[in-house]
Amino acid sequence: MKKNPIAFILLYPFSLIYLGIISLRNLFYETELLKSTSFNIPVVNVGNLSVGGTGKTPHIEYLIRLLQPYINVATLSRGYKRKSKGFKLVNLHDDAQSAGDEPLQFKTKFPYIPVAVSESRNIGIPMLLKHHPNIQTVLLDDAFQHRSVVPGLNILLTEYNNLFVDDHLLPAGRLREPRASYERADVIVVSKCPNDFTENAQEKIKARINALPHQKLFFSKYKYGHPYYIFDNNITLPLKKENKIVLISAIAKVDYLAAYLETEAQIENIIKYEDHHYFTEFELEQLKKIYEYNIAENTLFLTTEKDAMRLALHKDFLIKNNIPLFVLPVEVSFLNDEGPIFDQSIKNFLSNFKV
Repeated sequence: MKKNPIAFILLYPFSLIYLGIISLRNLFYETELLKSTSFNIPVVNVGNLSVGGTGKTPHIEYLIRLLQPYINVATLSRGYKRKSKGFKLVNLHDDAQSAGDEPLQFKTKFPYIPVAVSESRNIGIPMLLKHHPNIQTVLLDDAFQHRSVVPGLNILLTEYNNLFVDDHLLPAGRLREPRASYERADVIVVSKCPNDFTENAQEKIKARINALPHQKLFFSKYKYGHPYYIFDNNITLPLKKENKIVLISAIAKVDYLAAYLETEAQIENIIKYEDHHYFTEFELEQLKKIYEYNIAENTLFLTTEKDAMRLALHKDFLIKNNIPLFVLPVEVSFLNDEGPIFDQSIKNFLSNFKV
């Protein structure tokens, strides 16, 4: 990711101040001036060092698919930008405003597992267990920096195109913690890797990350499925080369998705908003105008699964104006046929877990 050298120089002093604050907080936890809570069930955290864009949600869904057939699994998220406060169990009648887009996505795709949101993870886990005492493991969404809870397994994601070893602390960079914090991870996953990722290129990244002896390092990429209609996932529409894509996106980074779409169809327009953006009536009217301008047999309005949670708030408008909005599903796969090795490492942690 290209950086503006002038902006970096101007912002770097503020990063040093931020470094002092974060280092002091971490010192307090390491010397137990601030207390961390451990739990008598295995807690798996999926997080990162940077601000968004590493693919936490698809990786948590991977873990749900892996574990759900064997044990009672639940997820706990902060519920970023939700309108509700405190602990909340997410149900299928919730919307993105009350639950947050990512937790609602988990509940929509996996309706039979407990999904909860709480700003405080060390309060959220006991509340989850109070409501669902049969829970056998909790997947924490984006809690690497939230050291009030000690996870049994810490999975750290870092994006192929923006490795944490190349990044800097906020606000000069996108890191929320110093690079050295990666040492707390048990598993490191380099996410969003390209399809043509050579073994030689992988070795170079392995050398740069320099995983510690206790850490396992994996590489993952996305597998995209057939787009489905936002209000009926039984209606699918495979991408074709002649499709002209209008992409509506409010995710942290759209480059990886756009690169995929360029190989499958023609990108007509990318309508980009900030991450977790709630769409306004004005923006929906603009979308309607874009649809009317681009309407053609091969034009496909496309969005992501996370964005679909927020766009569903405008169901009446989309249906009334006959805007055929489709959702592109995504799953994670591991490179080098190491999916079974990753799976076994998770199962080994759970089977060897001791209070």
